[in-house]
Amino acid sequence: MTSLSPSAYLDTFARDHLPPADQWPVLEFTTPDLQYPERLNAGAELIDVAVARFGPDRPALRTPDGGTWSYGELQRRANQVAQVLIEDLGLVPGNRVMLRSPNNPWTVAAWLGILKAGGIVVTTFAALRARELTPIVAKCRPAVALVDHRFAEGIDELSAQAAPGMRVVVFGGDTQDHLTARAATKSGEFTAVETAADDVALFGPTSGSTGVPKITTHFHRDVLSVDNTFGKHVLRLQPDDVVSCTAPFAFTFGLGMLVVFPLRAGACALLTEQATPDELVDIVADCGVTVLATAPTAYKRILAVGKADRLRGLRSAVSAGEHIPQQTWEHLRDEIGLEVIDGIGGTELLHIFISAAGDDIRPGATGRPVPGYRAAILDDDGNELPAGAEGRLAVIGPVGCRYLDDERQRVYVQGGWNVTGDTFRRDEDGYFYYEARTDNMIISSGYNIGAPEVEAAIDTHPDVAECAVVGRPDEARGSVVCAFIVLKDGVVGDAAEAKEIQDHVKQQIAPYKYPRDVRFVDALPRNSSGKLQHYQLRRQVQAEASSTGPGTSAVGA
Repeated sequence: MTSLSPSAYLDTFARDHLPPADQWPVLEFTTPDLQYPERLNAGAELIDVAVARFGPDRPALRTPDGGTWSYGELQRRANQVAQVLIEDLGLVPGNRVMLRSPNNPWTVAAWLGILKAGGIVVTTFAALRARELTPIVAKCRPAVALVDHRFAEGIDELSAQAAPGMRVVVFGGDTQDHLTARAATKSGEFTAVETAADDVALFGPTSGSTGVPKITTHFHRDVLSVDNTFGKHVLRLQPDDVVSCTAPFAFTFGLGMLVVFPLRAGACALLTEQATPDELVDIVADCGVTVLATAPTAYKRILAVGKADRLRGLRSAVSAGEHIPQQTWEHLRDEIGLEVIDGIGGTELLHIFISAAGDDIRPGATGRPVPGYRAAILDDDGNELPAGAEGRLAVIGPVGCRYLDDERQRVYVQGGWNVTGDTFRRDEDGYFYYEARTDNMIISSGYNIGAPEVEAAIDTHPDVAECAVVGRPDEARGSVVCAFIVLKDGVVGDAAEAKEIQDHVKQQIAPYKYPRDVRFVDALPRNSSGKLQHYQLRRQVQAEASSTGPGTSAVGA
C-alpha cells in the first residue's frame, strides 16, 4: 500500500474504515497518463475541464424524448447541486451522499455535484427495495440521500432505521423543497473542494451476483484511471460520438460508459432510464447512437428478433457483465460487420481491465490486459501458471479492491493480486480466455465442467431463448450439471424437448458435460443491473438436496 496524502475531508469515516495496509492490493502507475497531482477533484476534472476544452455549447446529455443538456448546462446544474448540499444541507467534506435514481440528466448533475462539494457518492440501484438498501445504508452511513421522487417510497423509514439523521431530498415532483427547485435558487458558480487524489470519491456496493453486497471504495484518481486505461486505449471515444449504455450508474460499467468516458472525450451520452433489448435497438437507430454498451443477453435478443440491421449505424459496441458467446460475436460480425469489444471488469476495480478492440480482437478471447494493468493465472496456492493452464484470474493495476470494513477483503486480495473469482487460461500471445466463474466450475464424477461452456452449447439449440447452468448436489457423482432453460414462445417444455436439448448438447461438446437435470422455467433470476444470479439457482438446488433430496429433472439423471 502506498502512503496516503493528507486528506481534505473533515469527516474521516472513509479512511477510518479502509482495509489495513497489509490487506491492500499492489497498485501500479506504469504509464504517463496515470501520474496524478496530489490534489485532484474528479468532479471538476470531468465537467470543468470538459467545458474549458470543448466549450459550453457542445451537447453532453440527451434523452430519447429529444431533451438535451449542453456541457455548460450540466456544469451549472452540478454546481447548483454542490451549493444546495453545502449551503442548505450542511454537507462537510467526507460526508456520504446516497443517490437513488435511474439514469437521467439530474442524476448525472447530482453525481458530479456531490464530488465537487467534497462528498462521497453512494450510487444505488433505483429498483432496490428499502429492505435491500438497509445493509448498504447501515454500512455507508450517508448524511444525505438524493432520491428521484418516483423512488422515494420507504426512504424516510429507511433513514429512521438504518441512518438516523440522514437528510432526504427528492428531485422532481411538485414539492416546494425538492432538489431541482432548490437548485434553481443558486447561482451555479462554485469552486470545487480541493480534495486529495487519494481521497475516497465513491462507495460502490457490489451488484450482488455472489450474495450479500460488499462496499467497494474508489479514490478521485481512480475515476480518471479507468478512462486513462480502457477509455483511451480501447474504447477511444470521439467528440462526435453518441453513447448509449443499458447499465445503471450504480453498476460501475454504466458509470464509466455514460459519464466518465463521454465527458473526458467531449462526446454525448444518450440516457435511457429503462429499455428492453427490443426497445433499445430502435432507440439506437432512431437517435443516431454510434457507440453501444450492453450485456451479451441484449445482443443475443436483438439477433433473435431479427433486428441486427438496426445496429448498422454503430461505430463501436461493447459487451460486459458476462462473457459474450463466440457464436453471438461471430453472428454480429458476419451479419452487419460489427466486431463487439468484449471485456472483463468488476466493481472492485471500477471498470474493464482485460479487453481488445479492432485488429487486436481474437475471436473467443476476452482480450489482453489493458495498458496500465497486468494479469496472471494463479493456482490454488497463489503460484503463477504457464500458458494454456486453467486457473484463477489475478490482476494488478492503478486501481484495486479496498472493501469498506469487510473481512472478505482477504479473499479478494491475495499476495497483492486482485483475485477476481473467474477461471481463465492464457495463451502464448498473452490473450486471456474465459472458462467459468470459480464458483461455476462443476466437478462431476471427477470431471471439471465449466458451466458457461454448457450454457453456450445449450444456447445454440433453436428452441432456447436463454439458460443458466449450475451444479446440483448428487450422491453418486458429487454434482451433476443442472440446466434452467427459458424456451422461445410457443415451444412446449416436456420430456421430449429436454431429451432433444440434451442430445444436441452432446453433439456440441464432450458428452459427459451434458445437463443430466433439465428444468424449464419462465424466467431466470437477475439483479437490478440485469446480471444473471447463478447463486440463486445454486441455493435452490442445494436446498432441495438438503431437504428432500435432489430435485426432479425433466429427464432423469
